Amino acid sequence: MTTADPLGRTSAEAAPPACTGPAPGRTSAEAAPPARPGPAPGRTPAEAAPPARPGPAPLTRLAFAGLATGNLLVLLDTSVLNVAVPGIQDSLHPAAAALPWTVDAYTVVFAGLLLAGGVVADRWGARRVYACALGLFAALSVACALAPGAGALIAGRALLGAAGAGLVPASLALLIHLNPGPARRTRAIGAWTALSGLGAAAGPVLGGALVELGGWRLVFLVNPPLALAALLSARRLPAPPARGVRPLDRPGLLLSTAGLGLLTCGLVEAGIEGWGAPRALLPVAAALGCFAAVALVERRAAFPVLPPALLALPKVRAAMVAAAVSCFAYFGGMYQLAVWFQHAYDLTPFQAGLASLPIVLPVCVMPFLTGRLVARHGSRPVLLTGVSATVVAGALLACAAGHHPPLPLLVAAELALAATGTLSIPGAAAAVAVAAPAEYAATSQGALNGIRQAGSALGVAVLGTLGALSTSGCVLVGVGVFAVLLVACTGD
Repeated sequence: MTTADPLGRTSAEAAPPACTGPAPGRTSAEAAPPARPGPAPGRTPAEAAPPARPGPAPLTRLAFAGLATGNLLVLLDTSVLNVAVPGIQDSLHPAAAALPWTVDAYTVVFAGLLLAGGVVADRWGARRVYACALGLFAALSVACALAPGAGALIAGRALLGAAGAGLVPASLALLIHLNPGPARRTRAIGAWTALSGLGAAAGPVLGGALVELGGWRLVFLVNPPLALAALLSARRLPAPPARGVRPLDRPGLLLSTAGLGLLTCGLVEAGIEGWGAPRALLPVAAALGCFAAVALVERRAAFPVLPPALLALPKVRAAMVAAAVSCFAYFGGMYQLAVWFQHAYDLTPFQAGLASLPIVLPVCVMPFLTGRLVARHGSRPVLLTGVSATVVAGALLACAAGHHPPLPLLVAAELALAATGTLSIPGAAAAVAVAAPAEYAATSQGALNGIRQAGSALGVAVLGTLGALSTSGCVLVGVGVFAVLLVACTGD
């Protein structure tokens, strides 16, 4: 019988070697030397055994808080600037085509470099990469706040995306190292996702308050204090053990990064100028060429950037598809509904934000539960429920005919989309963390997050240009059914 200590470890994980106390599941007479008394009556072996190391609980809590804060920064910057765009336009007077890139440059570079960030973290050490990325994030935020023109701001946002791409896979690799047991790991990832989700949920509200208080430049100055706090806690993070260093697959890394970046760039341009615009088609065509070249190059690479041993795992493949489809549905649906509320019901941006609470608030709570569900029932039931919610949301939106569909119907669709995001996205991260080999911890999470960001950009680009909610609903039903079939065919 095993028991759990306050950190969630079982007695087998927490107890010292047998020579220092009774082993789990054995009596004191069997395990302890004659000179040492056994555990007191009514106390379990885990309670009687001395701690394995001094003060693990405060260290673990502080390290977890630092990792969650670092990732919160990354998600905060995906949404905090949206409400500041009018202020940027009045202050810097960018060209009409350049204005959207003050926001989207961050997402494009972030998505394109996530896989590279995971490979770099695995090669040079997750703690070192995490600390360097935090320092860069703080410095670049100050540079963005001081940007004299739109070009400088776009360049600063792009570099912020590069720093964010180093933060996310490195923080997940450190989190996995802090929680070696599968059950502890999935619970920790659920809590990490929930706390980090506060950044995406609070972004528009916080950004609006800062703009009202001191203008758009103040939006960037909230980052350095948070980054400094996370950096201070990162100094206490235990470094993962050194592993064998693989040679870098430079051609594969460059081609995959270019492909992801070009694809996201094309999808963003498609959402701005339409799917037939050359500025959208050319990057997408170039991205397809890069992916085809990756397939050829990786066959001959001794150490491919995305290891075949990783892609050969059915659980990893299913988790990546589920995450991409869920991000497509969640972020695309959230964007379209926010616009729809303002146009169809004449709501103000603040009122539309309140109307979006059913899809936003669960992100701050549900991932805590998702981690526990994966730990208890496995990844497949959780992922299957999440992608099934995509089908439900699509069916509800498909019924939203006319210019003024009933608000309860839209709220129900929002709740279904929230279930998609809060089950499949953290569930996929937990599934990959458990299924991927330890030496590919950061690489696998970098690949997963790159696919997630591509799914998000595709969802906004596709659903944002369809117009009718019923058409978007049919698209969601199609991609949701595909994901359900794939996950259902994957053993747990």
